[in-house]
Amino acid sequence: MTYHFETYGCQMNSAESSALLLACREKGWTAASDGGSADLVLLNTCSVRGTAEKRALGRIALYAAEKKKRAARGGNFALVVAGCMAQRMGAKLRERFPAVDYVMGTSARSTFPLILDAVGASAGAASFPEIGRAAAGFEFSPSHMEEGKFRSFVPVMHGCDSFCSYCIVPHVRGREVSRDPRMIAEEIRLVGERGVREVTLLGQNVNAYRWSGGGESLDFAGLLRMVAREARESGVRWLRFLSANPKDFSGEAIRAMAESPAFCRHLHLCVQHGSDAILRAMNRGYTREGYLRLAREIREAMPGISLSTDILVGFPGETEEDFEQALSLMEETRFLYAYTYHYNAIEGTAAHSLPGRVAEGVKRERLARVIALQKKHTGEILRSRVGARETALVEGISRKNADELIARTERDEMVVVPGPASAIGSFAELTLSSLRGNTFRAEGFSPAPKGTAG
Repeated sequence: MTYHFETYGCQMNSAESSALLLACREKGWTAASDGGSADLVLLNTCSVRGTAEKRALGRIALYAAEKKKRAARGGNFALVVAGCMAQRMGAKLRERFPAVDYVMGTSARSTFPLILDAVGASAGAASFPEIGRAAAGFEFSPSHMEEGKFRSFVPVMHGCDSFCSYCIVPHVRGREVSRDPRMIAEEIRLVGERGVREVTLLGQNVNAYRWSGGGESLDFAGLLRMVAREARESGVRWLRFLSANPKDFSGEAIRAMAESPAFCRHLHLCVQHGSDAILRAMNRGYTREGYLRLAREIREAMPGISLSTDILVGFPGETEEDFEQALSLMEETRFLYAYTYHYNAIEGTAAHSLPGRVAEGVKRERLARVIALQKKHTGEILRSRVGARETALVEGISRKNADELIARTERDEMVVVPGPASAIGSFAELTLSSLRGNTFRAEGFSPAPKGTAG
């Protein structure tokens, strides 16, 4: 039996797809060359943006048409829709697309082995049997590693209690659930033993991690210290985490990062906006000054750290003065890069019914100004780095030149450097010699000494 997965959206979806792939392999399934020849096609979907759902719906329609073609030839395959959109739409998805055989939301992943058994037992049949309801509550998979990879995502918590007014995540992922630290430690040991050199800890609101069990408790700062110890002992040399909410970022967590060289000197710290009025309407839980103070504390504790962020413009009620506040926060903070987007109403969120909608033309014009300012900041920051000697993790071969490698610094900067393919998955020392677009070219490539953490 063969499978084909398509994954959209965040890194958490990528990690969860990896866990589902392991379930396939444990049952003896193998990867198909493409969706058209698979016995099972799984689409792991996203609901954070309307465009993400439109793309997923388009892929469902494509595979629905493919099922008709396969049926005309006397064959069939199972179409599974998983992830956040599956959670949000539920049974309505099968009503809209009868070709979908199984809808597996974020709280129903425990049914996947049952789906594999049902499809395997019904190979060649015109339809597949129904599967019973999943047990209530979210369950973490024991491992999320992709075989042969040197970077790995390790989920540490799931769900979100923040309920930002524009965000669908709490409604499709549920409330916050922290993972048993013993499971986290075991997974880090496992991936380290298998050659993984960089681990990213994942959570919808990762720094809200709180574990309590067996008479013990652990907060996010404690988790960071535990993970740093496990990484050092297992051979994992770089650590990152996503996504951090400023309202939950403690001074102790900053100290935990600063005291361990394993934590990369880059942090994605979502701000969303620079106006206190809009931040309140978004229910972000912090003020403009609170965010700026946090950024200063992080940079004082870890000089040279790079920051990136998300910027959302055109939120209901946003005035030109509010928007100017967003621009001025960008000027003051100077992010290495930013994910920028304008507001689109998502049904099921609190902001969906807010008055004061901003006209589409105004949203696009403001977004263009944000993008232009961020491009300016990115260019200035990167140009100031030319000449620096850095350690970088070699990720692969350049698409443009087979004699060159692609690497990434701990500050999350991309580098192209001549070097042997045998260096992929290892650390190298290099000099950032020039800049083309947002990618450095480097020289002086040499293997990094063992034990170098950054």
